[in-house]
Amino acid sequence: MSQYFATFERSDFMAPRESTLKNLEIAAEAAIEKLGKDLVAIDLSEQMVLSEVFLLVSGNNERQINSIADEIEIKLGEHGEKAVRRERSESWILLDFEDLVVHIQTEEIRRYYMLDRLWNDCPSIHLHAVAHMQAEMKRS
Repeated sequence: MSQYFATFERSDFMAPRESTLKNLEIAAEAAIEKLGKDLVAIDLSEQMVLSEVFLLVSGNNERQINSIADEIEIKLGEHGEKAVRRERSESWILLDFEDLVVHIQTEEIRRYYMLDRLWNDCPSIHLHAVAHMQAEMKRS
């Protein structure tokens, strides 16, 4: 895992816990390793009781979203985290780590369900893993 951690910039309510933000970055890095794209992290701490953060990830096809999901479970497992639930269809996998819920979708399903827009009244969380990847791409 890199030294980058998600940051959160609001102080008027309870922000996600540091452990949740750390797991978020681990999951984001794992998704990027398997070429996941369009990563968006949404803070739900003010909206939901059961989860603090959603991570949305897109993949090209069923094989890739399975690979992304497997890698996220492996990497978080190395840090003692285990998904309490994994639901899957051909085009959408949901990994529930209680405070962190990861939605891995094909691009087509992501455009159809538009979870980004459904939760657009919630603040997004800056992902250092994404910023790091973008910086690396610029250097190449």
